[in-house]
Amino acid sequence: MNIDTEGLESFIPTEKIEELLQSEQNPSESQIREIIAKSLEKNRLAPEETAALLNVSDPELKQLIREGAHELKKTIYGNRIVLFAPLYVGNECVNDCVYCGFRSSNKECIRATLSHEQLVQETQALESKGHKRLIMVYGEHPKYSPDFIAQTVQTVYDTKYGKGEIRRVNINAAPLDIEGYRIVKSVGIGTYQIFQETYHQETYKTLHPRGPKSNFLWRLYGLDRAMKAGIDDLGIGALMGLYNWKFEVMGLLYHTIHLEETFGVGPHTISFPRLEPAIGTKFTENPPHKVPDEDFKQLIAIIRLSVPYTGMILTAREEAELRNEAIRYGISQIDAGSSIGVGDYSAKDEESRKKSQFVLGDTRSLDDVIYELAQEGYIPSFCTSCYRAGRTGEHFMEFAIPGFVKRFCTPNALLTFAEYLYDYASERTRQIGFELIDRELKQIEDENMKQAVKNKLEQMEKGVRDLYF
Repeated sequence: MNIDTEGLESFIPTEKIEELLQSEQNPSESQIREIIAKSLEKNRLAPEETAALLNVSDPELKQLIREGAHELKKTIYGNRIVLFAPLYVGNECVNDCVYCGFRSSNKECIRATLSHEQLVQETQALESKGHKRLIMVYGEHPKYSPDFIAQTVQTVYDTKYGKGEIRRVNINAAPLDIEGYRIVKSVGIGTYQIFQETYHQETYKTLHPRGPKSNFLWRLYGLDRAMKAGIDDLGIGALMGLYNWKFEVMGLLYHTIHLEETFGVGPHTISFPRLEPAIGTKFTENPPHKVPDEDFKQLIAIIRLSVPYTGMILTAREEAELRNEAIRYGISQIDAGSSIGVGDYSAKDEESRKKSQFVLGDTRSLDDVIYELAQEGYIPSFCTSCYRAGRTGEHFMEFAIPGFVKRFCTPNALLTFAEYLYDYASERTRQIGFELIDRELKQIEDENMKQAVKNKLEQMEKGVRDLYF
């Protein structure tokens, strides 16, 4: 693969971001209310407006921002939460990122790549718990070629266990060239996710001293190439703790704007994981720009308001208590029942931590997470209908920006939730789950849709599966 960035320039305006973060100090209450009102009309914010939100210091105005984000989430996404699990395929890596447990110079990391048989076992283990959506994770190494990624994805799709199957596979892997993306697209992936890690170019250079990942522009334009290859479902992200979190939020916004202006569609999801401890990695023990919990909750709310129609992912890096609270500020997807050691789902052993990229904060089972979500009135969803009905990329935004997603997503969430309850749930989860479904059915205003959902639920009770709108 020829890594060629000749003629490319960064679309992250470092000086402009720093200037905005300085100039938009101490915004007034009226200004903040105007910005929130614009967002509640489902309009993406301008950089100046996001900078103003980032510079709020008054506790009451901070709370106003969080309440606005909560209201926006309800308006666009309703009370559903999409669930998935990460599946680490291999941790071999040629990069030497200072903060990463998989870095090439880390002698404490035990290298592993799943064989075909192990991948089948991992997939079956996940299906046996009720998972329907995965994100498959790969280190950056020559053995993880586009052909290898495509083959492993196809193996997952082909693997069935009891009533279980994986219906959507998303990818977290190294940036590819256009032909590489075409190969991966050919097996029917969902989202292709690339985290820039930090959008501050000088910091990026320091933290990525060796390997292909040291090329800031190659990574920055990675999703442009994916779009050109026909993958229109993209995920962006920044690793919070590498640089000033306010700068990173602005970087995520400018990346969104770049994709919108270049291709007419922004990212499908935004991620903002915090740096967590990793074995053999001193850098993670005292991050230079550690993000406190309160700031983390604030950045979630600000991203929600800045890009109203984009999905937001909160991972199990965070502890359960924080996740339970932060969901209300705009989260639409979480992983659950997660394990991040290579081979952990089917054969967890004493060396699992040495095969892991970092340490998880939330180790609850999938059923426990679903039970607690239902207790709080959230609809756990395994829905994949938009992906399979072609509502991705620009087509997805046609539904998402006006807020029409809720019309598809709530009914589909109820159906996938019922499927989980019938096939995998504990008795306590099944009881609270069907009570929640009954309440939600009563709140569907469209009588035709309400009856259609009831009809599909009756079919499901008789054993029919994979029903969606």
